[in-house]
Amino acid sequence: MLNDKIMLTPEEIYEKEFKVDARGYRPQEVDNFLDNVIKDYTEFLRIIKGLERELGSLTNENRELKNQIRKLQTELESQEGSNESAGVSNVDLLRRISQLEKFVYGKLK
Repeated sequence: MLNDKIMLTPEEIYEKEFKVDARGYRPQEVDNFLDNVIKDYTEFLRIIKGLERELGSLTNENRELKNQIRKLQTELESQEGSNESAGVSNVDLLRRISQLEKFVYGKLK
């Protein structure tokens, strides 16, 4: 997902070598800093992969819940005629559908 925007990998950072001038930076400080950058990059990549897995799982769950809503709405619509003769009004059915949607979408706890 974000792979197009990430320019460096931890390995590329680790393998990067800088030219040394007479007035250059202290190599140990640069190495220590780059080690910290590598640790951060590795952790960021781990977090991103975990979030991508979670996103896939939640997307599938959302799809399943939407299918359940459609199925329940279809069942309610098909039973509308028989329910009206039993004294159930359209208002009662609409309330039930509304409650089911709130439950499925997590707005009712």
